[in-house]
Amino acid sequence: MLNETPIGLLLGILFILLLLSAFFSASETGIISLNRYRLRHLAKAHSGARKASKLLERPERLIGLLLIGNNLANVLASSIATLLALRLYGENAVMAASLLLTVVLLLFSEVSPKTIAALHPERVAFPAAHVLTPMLKVLYYPLVWPITILANRLLKLFGISPEQAASHSLTSEELRTVVNEAGAMIPKRHQQMLLSVLDLEKVTVEDIMVPRNEIVGIDIEAPREEIQRQLATSQHTRLPVYRDTIDNVIGILHLRNVLGLEHTRGIGKDEILKLVRDSYFIPEGTELNTQLLNFQHQRRRIGLVVNEYGDILGLVTLDDILEEIVGEFTTGPSAESKDIHPQEDGTYLVDGSANIRELNRIMRWELPTEGPKTLNGMIIEYLETIPEPGTSLLLAGYPLEIVQSTANAVKTVRINPGVKRKSGGKSV
Repeated sequence: MLNETPIGLLLGILFILLLLSAFFSASETGIISLNRYRLRHLAKAHSGARKASKLLERPERLIGLLLIGNNLANVLASSIATLLALRLYGENAVMAASLLLTVVLLLFSEVSPKTIAALHPERVAFPAAHVLTPMLKVLYYPLVWPITILANRLLKLFGISPEQAASHSLTSEELRTVVNEAGAMIPKRHQQMLLSVLDLEKVTVEDIMVPRNEIVGIDIEAPREEIQRQLATSQHTRLPVYRDTIDNVIGILHLRNVLGLEHTRGIGKDEILKLVRDSYFIPEGTELNTQLLNFQHQRRRIGLVVNEYGDILGLVTLDDILEEIVGEFTTGPSAESKDIHPQEDGTYLVDGSANIRELNRIMRWELPTEGPKTLNGMIIEYLETIPEPGTSLLLAGYPLEIVQSTANAVKTVRINPGVKRKSGGKSV
């Protein structure tokens, strides 16, 4: 029968088969190349996206349909090309026709459609989903289903299930890469905040806590006048209350409750003890993302960090964790930290007890955070001795000069970030 078919009709059928082959090739690449997370977002309002998402729920069915369609189109196209060669030029032209068809298939039905689909997956996949969805319903049981069953059994021989193959989840590191590569789609400031949220799991409460020797609190055994003066001049809204030493902490006092009394100046120790709320203790090593949730569940804003023996190591507030995400709430180094003192020559005098993470966050420096938590600890670890005043060193690319030290600690350091060595990182 085909021998009697007009040449023009055969050429038309061949052209249609080439188009079908191109359609299946482009559809496969386009749908597989879709961003799954963007697809979930678009599926809320785009019918093509919804159908594409539905097709990707069972990728083995989709791939079976596309491969069946593509292979049928290619095989039929090869048969038509062979018939045309025989009718037009005889048996000697069959090999030439096969080679020519292979080139045509590669150029117009494989490489070009797949390249376009890879560059513009949504433009190709969404319209294709409207065609493939009803086609899958029609061809599923007679063709796709048997192929799918055989393919699934073959996958199980290798310990793979279709459900595992269809799983698309991001690790924190992969999500960090997505945020970094978002470019102009996410403002730089928002990118930094998102990355800071991801970094919370890498930071513990010891990294940001106020060390115990710097905790500001109320000694209930102090003279009444001193307590009243402290209540009137405190820059903090919540203060620990203790007896003699912070190890004997009684609880946390919210100054709002004190100021609510009509006669604040006449408040006594008994009234203070009535207003104190039970202390909230945080185990050392707690990650910040965990502690943020704990603060929320416990309805707390301040906690005391303790070690395995119950000794108090420091104090952490909700504001400290939020500053790890959004940055400091004040502007200017002198306003942000009492440990940093700008000098006229562009250098900074920094207290040795300054927290390294806080210095990096406030000053946009890149001092190493692995290891000691304070500037004093970092210098002593690096030099393996207590340096004398006047000692200079290059640490992480930053020129440091020891200005003041005692027998057991570095008290003051001069840092000149303006001449930071390139080998240590970006210049400030």
